Amino acid sequence: MGPFLADQEYILEQATFRDPQGRLFHQKNRVLREIYPAHADTVLEWICSPLAQRWMEEGRLVPSRLLETREDGSLLLEHDRVFFPSYPWEWTAGQWAHAAALTLDLCEEALESGYILKDATPLNILFAGPHGIFVDVPSFERRDPGKPVWLAYAQFVRMFLLPLAANTHLGWPLAATLLRRDGYEPAILAPHLSFRQRWQSPFRSLVTLPLLLETSRPGKSAEKHAYTKNVDQELATAMLQRTLRSTRRMLAAVTPAPRTSRWSGYVAAATHYAAQDHSAKQDFVQRTLSTIRPAHVLDVGANTGTYSRLAAGTGADVVAWDTDAEAADLNWRQAREKGLPILPLLADFARPTPPAGWQNAEYPGLLARARGRFDCVLMLGVLHHLLISDQIPLPAILDQLASLTQRWAVLEWIPREDSQFAGLCRGREELYKHLLEPYFVRKLSEQFTVRNRELLSNGRTLWLVEKNE
Repeated sequence: MGPFLADQEYILEQATFRDPQGRLFHQKNRVLREIYPAHADTVLEWICSPLAQRWMEEGRLVPSRLLETREDGSLLLEHDRVFFPSYPWEWTAGQWAHAAALTLDLCEEALESGYILKDATPLNILFAGPHGIFVDVPSFERRDPGKPVWLAYAQFVRMFLLPLAANTHLGWPLAATLLRRDGYEPAILAPHLSFRQRWQSPFRSLVTLPLLLETSRPGKSAEKHAYTKNVDQELATAMLQRTLRSTRRMLAAVTPAPRTSRWSGYVAAATHYAAQDHSAKQDFVQRTLSTIRPAHVLDVGANTGTYSRLAAGTGADVVAWDTDAEAADLNWRQAREKGLPILPLLADFARPTPPAGWQNAEYPGLLARARGRFDCVLMLGVLHHLLISDQIPLPAILDQLASLTQRWAVLEWIPREDSQFAGLCRGREELYKHLLEPYFVRKLSEQFTVRNRELLSNGRTLWLVEKNE
């Protein structure tokens, strides 16, 4: 056990253990990092450097400060807390590409100041709203000016380029990386490629040639073999810059263009909503949020973000969950373009992301991260899907809702006569005959107090409810 973890002042709630330089842990709402004595000088020099300080001011590197230096030489740092931490398996393809580009940007800028990035994984990135921020502060170090190889390149390929290539060209979900701690190896993709694909970009460079080199030099790393000696410093820098440029081109080749889906065009195509109903619904949500003024909003079933943007417009930081990758990606792109504090994630209220990693303790599950974090939860056009498609009982839905919100919720209830209700039942209406508004109100009142109700012309009702104390 490290020296800081033995102190009563710092209560260990969750700690990393894979980093040989130190460990990250939480103490209540604070994010602390212990740096072991052997690495203290290197890390302290880096965080105090003009480059690191500039990145912190720009919001690209998590702001960090020294709290304490111990007699044994170890350090205690504190990082600013990112409100809602997310993991790569919850990101859209656009977010993956953005995180990859940020990694390359920082590495390229670091070269000019005599530093280099020694590991390149999407787990180094968190999202603050739609913007990525690099959080693994010790990942940068002084570089040997005569070394022409970026040792983190292979990891960047495994953890950024190959997952994106598999998603773009093979249709593999990015969420599958949850099961691959170190990303994809070329050999994992090769059996799924046609002969033509293997010799076309991007797989020729990412899969076929690396496998051929591996076969010609069994047991040896071609990358390590190529550059075992130092070269002229200017040449080394030029070679590193060339590597980063070629990697950036490869990133562009594996980044998918924005796509559409059934749900990404849902708002425009929703025939069960007349224009006046859309307008009345948005007006209710706008008035409600302007009145209650939540600081943090969770938008469940956010789709492309119509109500996420309304919440952001009232001053809230928004986390937006949706199960449709294309709709969530469009929401992210619009938030980024407009500079709105919205973090879209691929997340399912009915099947939340589980905890993962060693002993299921390295990466907390979605609900553990979300529990009690939000002032208001929006559940608009989603309750009937949970009740019928996912077959979750209403009391269970309300239990989970109560665990997520500290105070408010805005809900939409649809009557059994609604065309969407009948479409979801698929002839099983008898099973759901109890789902009437009085039943909804009765169950709702067990945990919430109704503060406002509005009836739309299409028969749906909108509700503002406050959590009971």
